[in-house]
Amino acid sequence: MNLIDWFADPAHWSGPDGIPRQMLVHIGYCAAAAGAALLIALPTGLLIGHTGKGSVLVAGAANALRALPTLGLLIAAVVLLSPHFGSDAAFVVPALAVLVVLAVPPILTNAYAGVRAVPESARDAAYGIGMRRWQVLLGVELPCALPLIVSGVRSASLQLVSTATVAAYVSLGGLGRYIIDGQAQLDYTQMLAGAVLVALLAIAVELALLLLERLLVSPGLSGRVRTPRAAAPDPGGEPVPAA
Repeated sequence: MNLIDWFADPAHWSGPDGIPRQMLVHIGYCAAAAGAALLIALPTGLLIGHTGKGSVLVAGAANALRALPTLGLLIAAVVLLSPHFGSDAAFVVPALAVLVVLAVPPILTNAYAGVRAVPESARDAAYGIGMRRWQVLLGVELPCALPLIVSGVRSASLQLVSTATVAAYVSLGGLGRYIIDGQAQLDYTQMLAGAVLVALLAIAVELALLLLERLLVSPGLSGRVRTPRAAAPDPGGEPVPAA
């Protein structure tokens, strides 16, 4: 069976092991991990960037978390956490914990870098009109940092989509199910189909987040606003309005 025949088989589009079901499970893992990572990393990065305290901690923690091997961390998390949970939660909780660890560094570092990149003149102007520290953070620094923050979320989301396949290694669902099961059965067509589905989902997530970035980020910050060209005088001496 080739790849086209595999996708054309109706059996792969229905039931608990069908593509729609496994796609939703995969998206659910990624969304849950991304949400938890945002709750942890975004406030931390904004606060450290605003105060300037703990910047060394941000760099050290981000590098340390990136260096952790995902599969080894997943196995260790299952061994340590699964005795404290019952049924499917014994595997879901460790898998989500590992995915959160993976997603935190890009969001944390980009939130910190985005706030630190805000021009000092903008902060001084905000303080000069009587804004409080938290108002400066939320009203000036956060909007200016949005391009980098959204970039960090995009990076984290793409890593989650590709890495959530390891959840199938501990008997969970998701698109990794096709890769793990295909490997066990020496079904390389199924393995390739799983990889294609993960790649397509990653592309869809990237496009969706690019659209979200266009909606959230001011055109002036994203560079989408074109500066009008200077008006040039016509031969008769009258200035020609800029286009």
